[in-house]
Amino acid sequence: MLNRRWWDVAAIAVASVLVLFTLFDPPPYGPNDWGVWATAGAFLAFYFAYARAQLGNDRLAPHLVISIAFAVLVGVGASFEPSFAIVQVFVYPFIWTTAPSIRSALVSNVLIGVALAAGYAVHFGPSGIVTGLVSAAVSVGFSIALGLWITNIAVYGQERGRLLEELQAAQGQLAAMHRDAGVLEERARLAREIHDTIAQSLTGLVMVAQRTGTRLDGVDGADAASARSDLELMEQMAREALTEARGLVASLAPVEPGAGLADALARLATSFERETGVVVTVSASATGLSREHEVVLLRSAQEGLANVRKHARARHAAVTVESVDGEVVLTVSDDGVGPGAATPGASGFGLTGIRDRTALVGGSFAIEPGSAGGTVLRVGIPRADAAAGAEEEGSA
Repeated sequence: MLNRRWWDVAAIAVASVLVLFTLFDPPPYGPNDWGVWATAGAFLAFYFAYARAQLGNDRLAPHLVISIAFAVLVGVGASFEPSFAIVQVFVYPFIWTTAPSIRSALVSNVLIGVALAAGYAVHFGPSGIVTGLVSAAVSVGFSIALGLWITNIAVYGQERGRLLEELQAAQGQLAAMHRDAGVLEERARLAREIHDTIAQSLTGLVMVAQRTGTRLDGVDGADAASARSDLELMEQMAREALTEARGLVASLAPVEPGAGLADALARLATSFERETGVVVTVSASATGLSREHEVVLLRSAQEGLANVRKHARARHAAVTVESVDGEVVLTVSDDGVGPGAATPGASGFGLTGIRDRTALVGGSFAIEPGSAGGTVLRVGIPRADAAAGAEEEGSA
């Protein structure tokens, strides 16, 4: 309904028909003919100069200007020639299109109907009052009925569009949830496979090496010493591999933040401590986080502890989450050997994943040596309530 080209064509067509009606009469042309032509020209001039630009504008003031101007043009044109009433096929739909409300459209329809009746009365005199009133009543009634019907269809269409958008959004969320569920299921499967195969095999290898070493206790000679040395090396390598496997199980095991970030971090720390032997303390008191931000912090903590397992050679680690200056800051620290020259993307440190996760939510991260040794990894994410407040202030 807001395609201006179609409205332009309709306005020109209506004005052309009005002029053609007067040209059907043979010359000479009288004042009424000139009046119709002038009024038709004024109609086109007003439409292209002002009314056309108000299509899609739902403010009341422009609508009143358009209604009054069209009413005057209809009344003046009908006073010269009753067939000027044909302009109503353009005026009424245009009024409904630019009306900010149904009430304003109804008032404008009545105003144009009154102007049409007045034009008939001027042209025919007192005998034209009844004809003008009947014609105006019919045209206004038809316009109101058709306008209300089309308005209801438009409202129904808008409601269907809104429901369709909500459905598409829900489908997108459901697809994302399915993807997340698939990722979590795959992580859990890999963790189980590693635990049930590699870790179990390495545990068995350690036990066999210990048992073989026990049997060699009573054997003397150079060969026995060499064999014992090889067994000790096998046991050491198996234990190191077992520690790595258990660390992989701890890092891959999915941890859902459904019960809150603090509980999820506590479960992560317990699992990591059980699998690696590194004592992990957790302190999480920050609030104002969305679920998306909680997942980012949880995955960052998981990656940070994975780095502790792989590189720090630490005995203790600490995970804290606190609010600092409108941000929620996650800190993963340890008492290990320190980060060295670790940078995002460096081999052996999974910092690139943390960087990408935090960047997606407008956060930041840093890794640096701790004041008392070890490594400190910090991830900062804007608080959800602080971000919402900033948006409200900006819009105000």
